[in-house]
Amino acid sequence: MAETVLIALVAIVVLFVVIALAKSIKIIPQAHTGLVERLGRYKESLGAGPHLIVPFIDRVRYVIDMREQVVSFPPQNVITEDNLGVSIDTVIYFQVTDPVAATYEIGNYITAVEQLTMTTVRNIVGGMDLEETLTSRDSINAGLASVLDEATGRWGLKAKRVEIKSIDPPVSIRDAMEKQMRADRDKRASILTAEGERQSAILTAEGNKQSAILNAEGQRESQILRAQADRESQILRAQGEGQAIQTVFQAIHDGRPDQSLLAYQYLQMMPKIAEGESNKLWIVPSEIGKALEGLGSTLTNMEGIPQQVDGPRTRVEMGPGAAPDVDAELRKTNAAVEQAIAAAESAARPGRPATPADTDPAVGPGEVPPTT
Repeated sequence: MAETVLIALVAIVVLFVVIALAKSIKIIPQAHTGLVERLGRYKESLGAGPHLIVPFIDRVRYVIDMREQVVSFPPQNVITEDNLGVSIDTVIYFQVTDPVAATYEIGNYITAVEQLTMTTVRNIVGGMDLEETLTSRDSINAGLASVLDEATGRWGLKAKRVEIKSIDPPVSIRDAMEKQMRADRDKRASILTAEGERQSAILTAEGNKQSAILNAEGQRESQILRAQADRESQILRAQGEGQAIQTVFQAIHDGRPDQSLLAYQYLQMMPKIAEGESNKLWIVPSEIGKALEGLGSTLTNMEGIPQQVDGPRTRVEMGPGAAPDVDAELRKTNAAVEQAIAAAESAARPGRPATPADTDPAVGPGEVPPTT
């Protein structure tokens, strides 16, 4: 019986020792700090690693995370200066710098930071209108960080950064803003289109002006050149006609024309008299010889044309091999004309035998042909 009691006492002692050792050894994780209380009062702070404390007297009441923490708060409805409600989401980046103050100066520092953030955002946004609120994220962040840093310093916290995730106005306001934005964009598009059309019209007018100026200058130069060409052409034509007249006049005087030349020119014009589509029959009168004699006598008496020309004739150089025999041509022409007259007279008196004068151009009318 005594042995059983002894064994039970030894077991109790061993169990107590094990429990005491378990309570005296504490392991603190990395980047954390343990707060030790002795009989309910703060004693010391334990860093990362194993530590020995007095069991049943000391205990690690809190283990504080010393890393930077990120807390995202739910959207909060905030009223702007122009009485419009907006929903704002915030994100806080903070770090515990004093674990004792964070534990004993505030009951729940995360809740305290959330509430402080809400009130600060309402104070800042309450002094802005909707448009300024939507475009002043940086100023809101700066004001919120300044207030949080000042208020949380005594809580052992350090607000690293404060960010506004989103600012959502009401649905009706968003629709109105979209319409306003669309109208503004349409107005800017219309302005840009009008400016483009104006620039296009200006450039087109300038181009037309330059084109008209260039066309006028081109027409003026063309008219000037055409007038100069006409003038030069008329001058050259007049000079050519003058030289031709001078050459013909000089040739006539050099040739010293007489009655035979005038008769030859008249005989050359007789075939042209018969030309024409309406001339079907040409009757040569028997008195043509007398007419020619009268014409010759009339032309002989013309002023400036001598009856006979004495002295040698001056011929116009026609080029090598081009000087015609004028006398031979004249004789042939006279013979042809006389033969044509005789044939016409024979046809006019039928039944009369043809005489040698009708066929021989060398025998005149009423003459006897020579015998061989």
